[in-house]
Amino acid sequence: MPLTLIITEGLLPKDRRHTTMARLSEAFLKLHGLTGNKFFTPNVIGHIADVSADSTFAGLKPTPVAIVEWLTPAFAFASREIQEAYVAEATQIVYDACDGKHPREKIWVNLKYAIDGMWGIGGKAFTNEELGAAAARG
Repeated sequence: MPLTLIITEGLLPKDRRHTTMARLSEAFLKLHGLTGNKFFTPNVIGHIADVSADSTFAGLKPTPVAIVEWLTPAFAFASREIQEAYVAEATQIVYDACDGKHPREKIWVNLKYAIDGMWGIGGKAFTNEELGAAAARG
């Protein structure tokens, strides 16, 4: 499950990059009941995309931003309870990582779903059903 943290350069101290990504990933696993799952845990992947200050915008003007963006199978984040809990927790994680110097209203959380059957891991294209079965075994 790829996670991308898109953030304006300088907002996230370099020494907090690893722990921030780990905390965002752990929150995803926890809320989905997958903490420690042997199949899903190693397949929660991600990266941080630092974007220059002159390349991030909000309200039609240059603005520092932080965007937590997931690409997941369609069964992830399926309940309103999980959606609300993750958005709140992810926002708090990023806010804390930035020492509270970046306003919460400039932290966004987005989700994109992959087409069923196009979840490739290790050369195998998994369907949502196959992913669920692998998670159940893990």
